[in-house]
Amino acid sequence: MTATSATAARVRARTGGPRDDDGPKILEHVLGWTLVVVLAMLATQLGLV
Repeated sequence: MTATSATAARVRARTGGPRDDDGPKILEHVLGWTLVVVLAMLATQLGLV
């Protein structure tokens, strides 16, 4: 194995998607569920349900 292929094997190819270590996932879940609840309350108040 050459030095170049050893380096390439260690570096994972990035495709532009989110990284695995982008902030706390619990915050994303809480904000997502908060949005769901707010939209449900809005739909109920407008008589859409």
